[in-house]
Amino acid sequence: MTEQHDTVVDDAAEAPTHQQTEPTSPDAMDTDAMDTDAVDLETVANDTEYADTEHTDTDTGTEPRAPRRKVADLEREGEVAADFLETLLDIADLDGDIDVDVDGDRAAVSIVDSEEGRVPRRLIGTDGKVLEALQELTRLAVQAATGERSRLMLDVAGHRAERRAALVQIARRAIEDVKATGERTSLEPMTAFERKVVHDEVLAAGLVSESDGVEPKRFVVVLPA
Repeated sequence: MTEQHDTVVDDAAEAPTHQQTEPTSPDAMDTDAMDTDAVDLETVANDTEYADTEHTDTDTGTEPRAPRRKVADLEREGEVAADFLETLLDIADLDGDIDVDVDGDRAAVSIVDSEEGRVPRRLIGTDGKVLEALQELTRLAVQAATGERSRLMLDVAGHRAERRAALVQIARRAIEDVKATGERTSLEPMTAFERKVVHDEVLAAGLVSESDGVEPKRFVVVLPA
């Protein structure tokens, strides 16, 4: 189900190979606005609160999930996202290929290193803030094309995958501490994505977790069963 899209970076005037929708058309995009030298995506991330629809209002990770989307719909989201990101990379003259997959009940899109060069790590930003902003822009592009709110997950150069693995280890250590002491344990502040990874791990271990605090310093508390 994985599909790779090769991004042409040597000729920004060439249209992306997966051009499908009006929101991803180069003619419909402001090239000045999309130029990474003209737009500070990290500032966008700092100034905007991004709501991840995988979370409930209580942000405990224990509430019922939304109905599972059809695989065909998620694949369509991935294709639209790939078109949008290919156009962005072409306009900004950045290297990178696009991988598209379906992970559970969401589309998973990754910008990965290409044969032409590495993905600029500035697309991740400090603490992943640029990545969060880019993910939100991509979700909005998908929503404009499909009419459905997107929950796609965007990764750049494996940043989220590496962070997920580290978070699983953090969660497991906290679970062991809570089981050993019978006392609650609070973790460091995390993003919505990071908290969800911890909530899932705690739930799988048979314990309970909840989130406390206010963004951007919201954190997970692991509780005894």
